[in-house]
Amino acid sequence: MQINKILFMTLSNIGDVILTLPVLDSLRANYPKAEITVVSGVRPAPIFKDNPYIHKFIIYDKHSGLKEKLELFNQLRKEKFDLIVDLRNSFLSRLLRSRHKTSPFLIIPSHIKHMRDRHLYQIKNLKLKTQNLIPKSLYIDPKDEEFINSILKDSGINKEDLLIVLAPGARSDTKRWPKENFAQLADKLIKNLKAKIVLVGDNEDASINKYIAEKLDSKVLDLSKKTTLGSLAFLLKKSKLLITNDSAILHLGSYFNLSIIAIFGITNDEKYGPWSDNSIIVKKDIFCRPCEKAQCRWGSLECIKSIKVDDVLIQINNLLNVKLKTQNFKDYKRILIVRTDRIGDVILSTPVIKALRKNYPKAYIAMMVSPAAFDIVDGNPYLDKVIVYDKDLKQKSWVDSIKFAFSLKRDKFDLVIILHPTNRVNLLTYIAGIKKRVGLDKKLGFLLTDKMPHVKQLGQKHELEYNLDLLRYLGIEVQDKSLFVPIKKEAKKWVDEMFLKNGLKEGDKLLVIHPAASCPSKIWPAKRFAEVADKLVQAYNLKVLIVSGPKDLAVVSEVIKNMKTEPINFAGQTSVSQLACILKRCRLFISNDSGPVHLASAVGAPVISIFGRNQPGLSPKRWGPVGVKDVFLHKEIGCVECLAHNCLRSFACLDAISVNDVLSAAGTVLG
Repeated sequence: MQINKILFMTLSNIGDVILTLPVLDSLRANYPKAEITVVSGVRPAPIFKDNPYIHKFIIYDKHSGLKEKLELFNQLRKEKFDLIVDLRNSFLSRLLRSRHKTSPFLIIPSHIKHMRDRHLYQIKNLKLKTQNLIPKSLYIDPKDEEFINSILKDSGINKEDLLIVLAPGARSDTKRWPKENFAQLADKLIKNLKAKIVLVGDNEDASINKYIAEKLDSKVLDLSKKTTLGSLAFLLKKSKLLITNDSAILHLGSYFNLSIIAIFGITNDEKYGPWSDNSIIVKKDIFCRPCEKAQCRWGSLECIKSIKVDDVLIQINNLLNVKLKTQNFKDYKRILIVRTDRIGDVILSTPVIKALRKNYPKAYIAMMVSPAAFDIVDGNPYLDKVIVYDKDLKQKSWVDSIKFAFSLKRDKFDLVIILHPTNRVNLLTYIAGIKKRVGLDKKLGFLLTDKMPHVKQLGQKHELEYNLDLLRYLGIEVQDKSLFVPIKKEAKKWVDEMFLKNGLKEGDKLLVIHPAASCPSKIWPAKRFAEVADKLVQAYNLKVLIVSGPKDLAVVSEVIKNMKTEPINFAGQTSVSQLACILKRCRLFISNDSGPVHLASAVGAPVISIFGRNQPGLSPKRWGPVGVKDVFLHKEIGCVECLAHNCLRSFACLDAISVNDVLSAAGTVLG
């Protein structure tokens, strides 16, 4: 059909207008000789004003009076347009005559969710080309190019540099990821990736960008209030990556098909997410998201505040450095990890957390643990929530446990991975209605949807590997098997104060010993711990610190009574987090087979772990320390069957390990 004059009526906000530019590109591609008049609100005027691709630009103020609107109508009526494309569905287009126009009564199918695609659907009846369009409707003036090239050169940013644009602003506070997080992210991008950072934004974003720049050790380029829409577009085209909240800049980057990391909170990413080929959305699908409300009904904005810096870093790594694997497993959105036994067991489960976060970077991931293990995972950057199940107190009764199950149901998890089987856990996750329940075929294992044989008692591999087997079942191959326990600021402060109080200085070499364990069959004689400590003090000028739980004070007293040197006694005084902080500072940790062994491995402290019994499921092969410098000591004494704490041979396996054995191992580690 012959089209000479087109009226294109678009929206009032910059971001919304950019979402309509593909329609304008389609009109220009299909009718290259036609004159196009654009009508839009005031804010998007920079897109169309002085744009050589546009014949005429008219501002439409929806708040203007009837007189002004009638004048606009008469102005447009005189133009006698051949085609009217009205994406704002206004009364003007209904009154104007034209041979062809979009219908205000068009029903867009519900499966078309994104606003760009919904706009394009409105010209479907015109049978225009809408695929593989070249983005040409946003004009970049040569002066804008010259300005950006000049300022990048003056700032020492070259073509080869990893140029990352950060846009921390948004029109609404509810859409803004905390500025503190942007500052931490920028710092890590500079230090880890050697990135060159440019901060962009308008007047309202200037104070945010100033805060970020002042928090960084390295200099960044802050272009707040300094760019036009054209110069900003050119800057984005020169960048390797744009990191932004839900904002107009997000759609500007999408329009030019740039690599984008988009951080989403209250808004619906299916409607307003990035639409470039190489983009990733970082979000937390909590139960109330997306609400698309101007104010959070809960007042917490958890949907965006719960997004951690590491969540974004993982996605950046995926986008920049790693070819994303085509996953042959379901893309779970809400994942629960369960491990409700002891501290050491939970520590050996921490690689599962990181692996799940890497493979499901957009998912909401929680972990359910016992109260004693809370400190192990609280503060883990790869978790969104820690859920405490207290079977000994709060949830001791079955009534309270059922209530707990219904609270899990409200979290709407679609996958649970149960690392340690118990009757209660298998039953509670079943009652919670979690659709996919993966675990081991033991303790009401028939309640699971997916189960692996329980063979841990055979001790054929390390407990760490048994945990990861459940991920392998889901198709996840794990490369990073390192343990992780967070060091908390308040714990570090407590340790600093206690060290100062006990005369420990920064340069002191610290030997930490843990002479207790959960079972008598694991406890090496107290006199030998005392002798080892004294000889290591003499040989290596070490300071000795003793740790244990509150229940083990008698064992510690026996060690101290037999020592010639005076140790520092922290037995029964430390939380798990405080103990982790102590172990991180020690030169050597000597312990029986116990949870603190794995805590020491997680924080990088060299370990000597003393093992007695050698049942397959209790042996060093399954429970030994996993650090690079760690050593375990164990001797076979010919027992056919281990009776554990009912031993008839006075724990000869422990007795077989001599003081010299431990001193020799210590010499290897310290040497």
